[in-house]
Amino acid sequence: MVDIANRVWNHKWKIDPIVRSLIDNDFYKLLMCQSIFRNRPDATVTFSLINRSDKIRLAELIDEGELREQLDHIRSLSLSRGESTFLRGNTFYGKRQMFRPDFMEWFENLRLPNYHLEKRNGQYELTFEGKWYEVMLWEIPALAVLMELRGRAVLHRMRRFELQVLYARAMTKLWEKIEKLRELPDLRIADFGTRRRHSYLWQDWCVQAMVEGLGEKFVGTSNCLIAMKRDLEAIGTNAHEMPMVISALAKTDEKLRQAPYQVLADWHEEHEGNLRIILPDTYGTEGFLQHAPDWLAGWTGIRIDSGDPATGAEIAIRWWKDRGEDPTQKLIIFSDGLDVSKIVELHTQFSGRAKISFGWGTLLTNEFRGLTRNDGLAPFSMVCKAVNANGQPTVKLSDNPKKAMGPADEIERYRRVFGVGQQTPIPIEV
Repeated sequence: MVDIANRVWNHKWKIDPIVRSLIDNDFYKLLMCQSIFRNRPDATVTFSLINRSDKIRLAELIDEGELREQLDHIRSLSLSRGESTFLRGNTFYGKRQMFRPDFMEWFENLRLPNYHLEKRNGQYELTFEGKWYEVMLWEIPALAVLMELRGRAVLHRMRRFELQVLYARAMTKLWEKIEKLRELPDLRIADFGTRRRHSYLWQDWCVQAMVEGLGEKFVGTSNCLIAMKRDLEAIGTNAHEMPMVISALAKTDEKLRQAPYQVLADWHEEHEGNLRIILPDTYGTEGFLQHAPDWLAGWTGIRIDSGDPATGAEIAIRWWKDRGEDPTQKLIIFSDGLDVSKIVELHTQFSGRAKISFGWGTLLTNEFRGLTRNDGLAPFSMVCKAVNANGQPTVKLSDNPKKAMGPADEIERYRRVFGVGQQTPIPIEV
């Protein structure tokens, strides 16, 4: 096992680059990339960094030269033979050859496109523009780089024994959480923490701790590289990105209204009935389900990623019952800002009413709150989103209005088209 504190003390980034592989990425990005490669090859999209925690002035903490070095290193990466073999030959979700030969041929020759970086008002403006299926693969690595460079700026000021104690405390903190989770019967939990992790080495350590501490209750990781390295299930389906972009491409209000369902129809065809998890909150969960076509009720489950999670689960259970489905045979995946207390609460509330699973993200792989002076390593909320598609702005409403994004006039249009009523703001921590 790597001595992380000693590695940090002796840090030379070319030995430990922040992103070390094109598959040091979330599995859902590759699944979506293949679908977009096939169905929307001509779409041009711009992704942009959005720091929701604007009090953390990244451009004053992170050296621009070091940031460019890390981003340029990512642009030099390509699939290794072993990584290609893993994707081509492995079984994912019970299906062999999840990735088609034409997609893999393209992916094996891919180098990520260029980026645009500048400083403005103490923040970095980082954007990626190009073919959708190319620039989308920047999202997770870009977030991982910025999050880790901010952490390195804090760690650089610490001495050797201070680092040893820091990581010992962080390890103890996580292990105490694992011990609490171990008590939950029939728990299913996965690592969703790549994008805002403390570091690759720390995420890998956290995954190993989950494997040892939880056994079969730990069902896998969203990180493809760690899944390959640790012989674990790669976990993931789809994200808000797809309905956001497809909706932006819609020419009329009626096509806009149908866009989120068209995304899932394409997804169903792409995966021949596998990976049937609905992410309903892009433009409001309740309205999405109310107007959903009947065939969606037959899908495997729902992922709840914004708003009050218990409310979202109750809405899903009621919807399934109204559509003649048995909720106890459906899967509810909770994945928004989870920590142990909320996991225990939701597991207790919904166990037996549906199949329950958890995607544990930032507070698994970046839980350093309270461990440094001024809480300098505490995680914060930063995203990298598609903001423009073929010249049209994208919009996300969410079940939490604090997560809404897009031009104000377009947000109001989308709220009208999708019939979104009053929403309750919920503070965003991570």
